[in-house]
Amino acid sequence: MEPEDVHFRSTEHLIDEEDNEKATSERKEDGEESRKAGRPPLSRIPTFQSSLSRKRVTFQSAESSQKTDGSSQQGQKDKAGSTEAGRVKMAVSGGKEKALPIPSARLPTSLADVLFQGDILDHTSTPLSPKIDQSFDQMPEITKDSDQADISLQRPPLRNIYETNDLVVEPNSEFETASGETVSEDEQMSAQDAVVEDLSSCSSDDQCESSDQANEDTLKEEKGNVSQSQQTEEDRVTENNMKQCFVADNNDGSTLCGQDETAKIQKPSDNKKCFKETRQGIKTADTTHTKHTPAKTCTPSKQIRGRSFSLLCLLPSILLLFGGFALHIWQYGVPKSMSHLMSQLELHWLESFWMPQETCISDCRLTLVESVPEGLSFPSGSPYLPSISDTWTNLLNIANSSVHIGAFYFTLRDSDMGLTEPSSVLGKKVFNHLKQLEPKGVKLKIAVNAPQPYIADTDELLATGAEVRGVDLQSITGGILHTKLWVVDKKHMYLGSANMDWRSLTQVKEVGVAVEDCSCLAQDASRIFDVYWDIGAQKNGSLPPFWPGRFSALSSSKYPLAVTFNGVPARVYLSSSPPPLSSHGRSDDLSSILSVIADAERFVYVSVMDYLPMSQFMEPVRFWPVIDLALREAACTRGVEVKLLVSCWSHSPGAMFVFLQSLSVLSKPPLSCNIHTKVFEVPSTREQQRIPFARVNHAKYMVTDRVVYIGTSNWSENYFTQTAGVGLVVNQTGSAVGKGQQTVQSQLQTIFQRDWHSAFAQPLSDVHAEHCSGKTLT
Repeated sequence: MEPEDVHFRSTEHLIDEEDNEKATSERKEDGEESRKAGRPPLSRIPTFQSSLSRKRVTFQSAESSQKTDGSSQQGQKDKAGSTEAGRVKMAVSGGKEKALPIPSARLPTSLADVLFQGDILDHTSTPLSPKIDQSFDQMPEITKDSDQADISLQRPPLRNIYETNDLVVEPNSEFETASGETVSEDEQMSAQDAVVEDLSSCSSDDQCESSDQANEDTLKEEKGNVSQSQQTEEDRVTENNMKQCFVADNNDGSTLCGQDETAKIQKPSDNKKCFKETRQGIKTADTTHTKHTPAKTCTPSKQIRGRSFSLLCLLPSILLLFGGFALHIWQYGVPKSMSHLMSQLELHWLESFWMPQETCISDCRLTLVESVPEGLSFPSGSPYLPSISDTWTNLLNIANSSVHIGAFYFTLRDSDMGLTEPSSVLGKKVFNHLKQLEPKGVKLKIAVNAPQPYIADTDELLATGAEVRGVDLQSITGGILHTKLWVVDKKHMYLGSANMDWRSLTQVKEVGVAVEDCSCLAQDASRIFDVYWDIGAQKNGSLPPFWPGRFSALSSSKYPLAVTFNGVPARVYLSSSPPPLSSHGRSDDLSSILSVIADAERFVYVSVMDYLPMSQFMEPVRFWPVIDLALREAACTRGVEVKLLVSCWSHSPGAMFVFLQSLSVLSKPPLSCNIHTKVFEVPSTREQQRIPFARVNHAKYMVTDRVVYIGTSNWSENYFTQTAGVGLVVNQTGSAVGKGQQTVQSQLQTIFQRDWHSAFAQPLSDVHAEHCSGKTLT
């Protein structure tokens, strides 16, 4: 018996006797033809024919496989570029098939081998059988898992075919076959190099597919009825989306790829990933022994893409951070310390998280106060308000820890004129009280408009330990600090028209409000002062990009404070101007005035020194009818009674009276709007006329049938868009009023009517424009 039959007998557990006899007769015919052709016989194993017939695998007919001519076979051999040495040509006789050989394993001996193997990763689907000089006699046997009952055929992929995700075949020797024959190393390397050259010639997926087809056609020409095996695809690993393959001879010649018989066709790109990971683990097959090993994983490209995407997302944030820090340094300079940097970068929406919430007192005492100039007297029985000088002195007397004053200027003594004026005695009294605060342990802070033409008073207060900061708004907003605000111990406050001037106590008519034991409101007023104080600390003539949370408003038109004034419930809030100086949540002063006018139902009474619907201190002059239109609408559309009381003195703008005439004419038929205007003039003696900036009604307030507004600004554009001012809005509408109690609205309404009906208030006439603006001192 020939050696082929002996080897065939050793595998008879895989085929039946009928197959053996058929295979034996076929080999005899092949032997006869080989001897006639002068060629040595080659061993064959009818593995495919016997096993595949039982598995009912559909094969291509021999007729379709013979369409490829000999030229294609010769072209395929030329493309391989290998010599005839070390290779055995596969004979084709009578259209009979030849069993597909499998490539032998060759361990890489150098880095070049490893790299060269990586060049052929995309060609795993190329058939190997025409290029290999081994027959299936030399294939290693491999055990078959019990759960693989039916395994589909597949051409062996070009990769580490002896190392799989679940099976690793251990060889007996480096190049020992199952039959114990040793294949020469030259033959192994020649066959391997032929495959490499063949697959390296594919430059793209299309070329590889074309090469696959050419190889298959050549194989069909040589083998006849050998059908194309079906390909399956490996299961994808869930975590890293990689492919794992193994090839084995399960004694019937079928090729396994994966353990799942329903696996799909494996893509070349997937094989490329796995081949790179496993190309250094090539081993020779063992004929009998297999073992399970953990699956090898390939690094997914998603991790690289994820890191790149994260970096791409972080890059804009990093650039914005550095850009913002550079801008901050450009505006405010390099911070001196970390605490200095943190104080510069305060954000109201962050600071509010850790700011302590101070408790406050809401049961308050409110007092309307005024200054009546010397020589101005009302009829007997007329209502009077407490004096501003007494109010200031009282506030200084009850101060325990702090006094904060925001002022336009400081001239509490008559030394600013270089003369002695008896009426300055009240101002000097207040000044002396201020000097005594620091020795008593009361901290005095003064935020004053800068630059100051007269600094004697502030310098002397500085010498006693007070802190003084000049607020230069001219370089920031184009205006001035026109506020008149006191905050004492964060419990008491004063707000009104009176400046820190001795004339405001005896020579100028003023109206203000003092609130005591009302820390809820005083704390909010303190935050407005803190804004001025912070601006005074800036030396670069700019405002911060945001106001820190400690400056945020505690009251506003939308969220007023609920307090009681003299036992009568009230809703109250503070407003400020201009908008750039309004911290987070602060109501704008102009908006507050407009809302009070719009809220009126029966009347709107206004007492203000200057009323001018245009710009007053800027060039070119602009028309600014914001408040003017609101008053016209209230009088002519809603039927609200509007009374406007303005001042006549040597500094009155002549254009104001012309605008006022345009309002008064609306009261004539057929419009008959309920709007009236009067001019208040403080009488003066010859001596009093020599006092500069005196003898004027300096009040700035509005009272309606529902609300009271007391402010520090005149009513022209610049006071609301450039100049710093403060307003207080009190609403006690619908509040229960007990016996002996009064609302703030009723008290201020009485004061306005007193002034309106007094002999010092005259109806507007054509002569007022020339008379008031042309007044000269005599």
